[in-house]
Amino acid sequence: MPKSRRDKIVPLTVTKKKAYDTKKDLVAEVQECCDKFAHIFVIEVHNDRNNLLKEIREAWKHSRLFLGRNKVMAVSLGRTKESEHKPELHKVANSLSGNRGLLFTNEKLTDVQEWFAGHKKFCFARCGSIATETVVMEEGPLDMPHSMEPHLRQLGLPTRLKDGVIVLEKEHTVCSAGKALTAQSATILKHLGKCMAEFHIELISHWTDNKWTLLSESATPMAQDEENIADNEN
Repeated sequence: MPKSRRDKIVPLTVTKKKAYDTKKDLVAEVQECCDKFAHIFVIEVHNDRNNLLKEIREAWKHSRLFLGRNKVMAVSLGRTKESEHKPELHKVANSLSGNRGLLFTNEKLTDVQEWFAGHKKFCFARCGSIATETVVMEEGPLDMPHSMEPHLRQLGLPTRLKDGVIVLEKEHTVCSAGKALTAQSATILKHLGKCMAEFHIELISHWTDNKWTLLSESATPMAQDEENIADNEN
């Protein structure tokens, strides 16, 4: 019987070494950026979209953007005063969580704030997002290709074909303001061309000249909380 191509033995030592080397390289790269760039921003991505993030990376290719592996980046910066790579960087490290990342740049603070404040784009909301408005589809013909009719019925719309035209047999509420979107309602909104999400990057905090500053009033100042806890324990 021929040996199955699916059955491949992968030594765990190999995978662990590869993962370790990747983390080690990231630590070195982050620390190198700390020495190379004058400004460090903790950023948070809202309504993440790959194509829009690609545009951000292209626009800021003169700088360095890190997203993902927050724990490794925190270790690179140093989570405590004793282990931090530079003064006050432990506050930056303790600000990293969730969908946050780091932006290293030599651009001025005001220029960075102005650029990101003006770079916001509306996009289609995904399942679980909160509807910003109530959308109701009126009874009658729909301006959509007739081939979509079976798909629309699968999404829960009361439709039928009449003389090659898709007709909505009765009024249908797609979503209600303030309530979470279902997978079906998110897909319907996309077909209707309704954008309910806004892609933007929020500047959470800023570090330069060994000083850390909280920029976002809406963000939880985790770094300050961590520092206070550490002081109380000492």
